Amino acid sequence: MSPAAAVGVSDKYYGGTVSMDWLQLPWGILQVVIGLAVVVGLFRRYVYPAQAVILGFGILVIWKYILDPLGLYLLDESSRQVLFFPSLAVFAGTLILLAFREEDTLSLDRKFGL
Repeated sequence: MSPAAAVGVSDKYYGGTVSMDWLQLPWGILQVVIGLAVVVGLFRRYVYPAQAVILGFGILVIWKYILDPLGLYLLDESSRQVLFFPSLAVFAGTLILLAFREEDTLSLDRKFGL
């Protein structure tokens, strides 16, 4: 709920990719909607790939922080950021959800026959 903070993060870590003020609220709402749909298993055919693209793009942009979270060889001590490293696990989890989508018997899609 802080567009200025989101713009600062975008400028610092993502090269200003999504730094437009007008984009922050719709982008945040879209991410929340996708996240909720993933959690309850609704529209999995669309939201799992959407989540994978969003997370994959995010990882590509911050690749140095993923490969060197402790700042040992690509980054230095002042620019290291270990908080990005879990993004890799979340992305891997998304790929697993995609791979085993048909095995999920507890999703709303399955319950509603979508």
